[in-house]
Amino acid sequence: MQAFFDQLLQAQYHDVMSSLALVLGTGVIALLLALVGRVLTRRLTTVWGTSLHANMLSVGTLVFWFVLLAFSVAWSDAESLMRSWAVAGQSLLAIFIVYKLAYQWIPAKNLARLIVYSVVPLILLNSLGLLSTAIATLDGYALDLGNIHITLFDVLRVAYFGVILFWLGRESNRVGKKKIRQQKNLDSSTKEIIAKLFEVGIFIVVALLLLNILGINLTTLAVVGGAVGVGIGIGLQSIASNFISGLIILLDRSLSIGDYIELDDGRSGTITELTLRAATLETFDGKDIVVPNDVFFTETFTNWTHKNKKQRYAINFNVAYSTDLDRLFPLVKEMLAEHPMVMAGDHLPIEERPDIEICGFGDNGIDLLIEFWMEAIDDGPNRVGGDLLYSLWKLMKENGFEFPFPQREVRLLK
Repeated sequence: MQAFFDQLLQAQYHDVMSSLALVLGTGVIALLLALVGRVLTRRLTTVWGTSLHANMLSVGTLVFWFVLLAFSVAWSDAESLMRSWAVAGQSLLAIFIVYKLAYQWIPAKNLARLIVYSVVPLILLNSLGLLSTAIATLDGYALDLGNIHITLFDVLRVAYFGVILFWLGRESNRVGKKKIRQQKNLDSSTKEIIAKLFEVGIFIVVALLLLNILGINLTTLAVVGGAVGVGIGIGLQSIASNFISGLIILLDRSLSIGDYIELDDGRSGTITELTLRAATLETFDGKDIVVPNDVFFTETFTNWTHKNKKQRYAINFNVAYSTDLDRLFPLVKEMLAEHPMVMAGDHLPIEERPDIEICGFGDNGIDLLIEFWMEAIDDGPNRVGGDLLYSLWKLMKENGFEFPFPQREVRLLK
């Protein structure tokens, strides 16, 4: 930059105007190229959004201008004033590009400020020819720990790129999983498989990039990691088991989001989340049950709604021996068919229609069984069984039928 000012003071009027014309001319050409690009990509407005597409004009102009000046620097003489003007213009354009990209395209404002406040000084130092001196000064502050040599420049570099990489990894993971779960041509299990594999892939890529920035030899790390992995595998067998079980569950699709699961110990709930470690069951009373994935391989469970949401339920009750069953049965079937949640109609197979039958003869009355089908779980918002019991009580009362009660005959012997 000092050479630029020296050349500017010694240059003739003609040379200054030629250099200025070069910088401004490349700016005009860059603006025309950006306008052409905006017209050609107008159809992408519905995909990118109007505001983002509009910002492409200003950003595109700056980028095209920067590239054209780069060609000018490459083609001009090393000691010419024209080249110095082009380099100075590049530095200013680089600052504007970083500023616009950071504050318009990065939603995290703190990260945007970090990039602007760190990159802009680097651009200025480079344009002044002081960047190498600054790096050498930071390298002068060092700490030796055995065979490890750590400098202040290494610490700042790792911290800076670590923050950026972890933010990029988190945002890529969030956006990628959101896009995957919005795919309508995939079922829920396939979406979860792809989302989890994408998450693991992002984590691996970020970790490898950070290790590369640290200057760690990946070959040596592989040997050490193998030995450490064996020790961790022995001590964390349960975690490894849950991880592998989670992959198998997602791959074989034996469980899906929305399935109603009943465990062997009687606990039950709807699956609201499937991870590589555990499945979360939400009960009808608002509680969450976290079930480790290996439980689904070591214990039996019932999946009520995996392949078919239709469920059959039964209600047992008794009537007196004096009851006219020929009159009761049609009334009960009509009452069942009137409930909006009960499957009924001649279009259904006979085994799925509402039915009532005799299931035994008790000490105090006739044992009857009501059977009905519904496309939901009889609990929570769909408490059909309770509704039917109330309707049955009203039907019995209105039509003169009686529920039996225990009766005992006592005989006195002399």
